[in-house]
Amino acid sequence: MQDDSGISFFAALGSGLWWLIQNLAGAFYNLGYALTHTSSWLDWLSWGNTTEDKQSLMRFVYYGGSVEFFFVVFTAFLVLTAIGAYYRNAMWGMVRGLEGFANGLGRFFAWAGLLMVLQQIIIVFMQRIFTRPDMSFGLGIALEKDISWFAEELKFYNALVVCLCVSYTFVQGGHVRVDLIYAGISHRAKKVIDMIGSLIFMMPLAVVVWMYGWFFLWRHLIVPKPSASDALERLVLKARALRWNVETIAFSPNGFNGYFLFKILLVAFAATVFLHAIAFFYRSFLEFIEGEESEDKYLDKDSLGAGEEAYEGAH
Repeated sequence: MQDDSGISFFAALGSGLWWLIQNLAGAFYNLGYALTHTSSWLDWLSWGNTTEDKQSLMRFVYYGGSVEFFFVVFTAFLVLTAIGAYYRNAMWGMVRGLEGFANGLGRFFAWAGLLMVLQQIIIVFMQRIFTRPDMSFGLGIALEKDISWFAEELKFYNALVVCLCVSYTFVQGGHVRVDLIYAGISHRAKKVIDMIGSLIFMMPLAVVVWMYGWFFLWRHLIVPKPSASDALERLVLKARALRWNVETIAFSPNGFNGYFLFKILLVAFAATVFLHAIAFFYRSFLEFIEGEESEDKYLDKDSLGAGEEAYEGAH
């Protein structure tokens, strides 16, 4: 019995390794096929209503949360890591590009916090001073909604800040940290912890959120509702009855009805966290290799100006 269980274990391990090798090798073919056959999964962007357009949309939905897509991304990460380990300047370039993207995205959408405050002030004035039940904004074509719609829309501004400024806050060192041993260890030990953290915590978390969020999004945009367990062939068959059914249900009768936007932000959040996990891993790896003198190299951090050094990182 023990011999049989040992053989079964090694057989399962061998089949798992073979599956991994097959998917890594197949990633190159899948990427090449997707790039050379874009019409099979991007035709739906023309907003047509033909059978081919519906099938291309279902292919897009399937591949966006598929094992094939995961291994394309994972293999690309392995290839870029190998190239960057050999050409350090190339890896530094990737770090600067990814951190620049996070900073640019965060600095832009951080203005949503100001919009949230201004809109709340306007709502208070309209309700308490002018006693109006609705508001109208716009030039030419006005957006006229009940005040409760604008009040609930404030949640969307908050979601923009949370989901799209998370990587920016990480780059700026603004996240709260619970430090038990980190501050007292050597530079290289810190970088090892950072690399392990990005690989073990940040990347898997982002992948899980993406896999759940992707199908959660599309289940509120189209019918028949796609499922993560559906094979490609089944989704293509469902395309015959496909139609758009964008969720516009509000929590209150006249409340904000764009809650599908929150689901888009959930997917965007997962993507930005995953991209910054790559940047953080690369930066930690380079700082580990090059030593303490490379710490914070090329790091674009915000500054409050001269004389405000004590407040840096606290904003």
